[in-house]
Amino acid sequence: MIGLPSACRRVTFAALATAILMASATSTPLLASSTTSTPSGAHDPLAEANRSLQAGEADKALALLSSLPDSGIDQALAHNLACRVRITLEQWDAAVNECDQAVRLAPNNSDFHLWLARAVGQKAGHANFMSAFSLARRARAEFEESVRLNPRNADALADLGEFYRQAPSVIGGGIDKAQATANQLDKVDPSRAHHLRATIAEGQKDPATAEREFKQAISSSPHPALEWTSLAGFYRRQKRFDEMESAVHSAQSAAAHDHHAAVALFDGAGILTAANRNPALAAKMLNDYLASPDKTEDAPAFVAHLRLAHLESQLGDSSAAARERNAALALAHDYKPSKE
Repeated sequence: MIGLPSACRRVTFAALATAILMASATSTPLLASSTTSTPSGAHDPLAEANRSLQAGEADKALALLSSLPDSGIDQALAHNLACRVRITLEQWDAAVNECDQAVRLAPNNSDFHLWLARAVGQKAGHANFMSAFSLARRARAEFEESVRLNPRNADALADLGEFYRQAPSVIGGGIDKAQATANQLDKVDPSRAHHLRATIAEGQKDPATAEREFKQAISSSPHPALEWTSLAGFYRRQKRFDEMESAVHSAQSAAAHDHHAAVALFDGAGILTAANRNPALAAKMLNDYLASPDKTEDAPAFVAHLRLAHLESQLGDSSAAARERNAALALAHDYKPSKE
């Protein structure tokens, strides 16, 4: 799999889980829905940088942020945006540094603590086991601070719940804590509460309850396409591939009617690719995502181009594959997987 499985929309914790397991073994990720307040004014330089970030134009976003004046702008938000660009590029040290500066400048901003937690969590997943332990604990502390500052921050609650679910008690995790967080989510975002309970049940080897909760997440979500991909991912892990493909088709159909859910096309393509099923459909979904005006940092366009390059190569179109690789490099020349 190239890049983060679902980029930044919903924390996958693949990297953080590695750190958690390493810490547990020596007990002697993290990215989700992007709701950080960002400017939208037509002539605001920060708004322009954010638009570039959402479009997957990492090089342009960094150039804009590096040219900002030292005064007259929201420096904390500028550092937060820079952190998020670095996260899409999988440059964890740089991301942590930028998010640290954002938090120092605006210590009471819940979203800034959340992004710092995600950056630290990803760094933990790529650190040696000696560093992973302390980094994972720091990620937990930042998730908890984000929730303390805003108990109705659904993104922070969802990410914290996933941390608790995966982490051993030695670094502050626990199923009881995850379940308590799901109860908090009930009052804020019922769909995410169901999603968290589904992952708890799956981790507890209770697939029947997990499937029921994933389906309830779909029925209670304002953007069901996103939850259809979660159900598809569950079916893939259960090796129920026909049901997986059916769920991906449902996600594709739902995304066509919801401009907030274009990222489901990216996620659905990733699930098909991971299962080695229907590469033609996966390629179509990525092409549709890239043609959408609703791209997002949660699924960076340069990652989509690179995934599409691999699919085109698999489908036997080497010229299309080369074109997609070049498109990825044009957006993010420093994204290491594009050079491999």
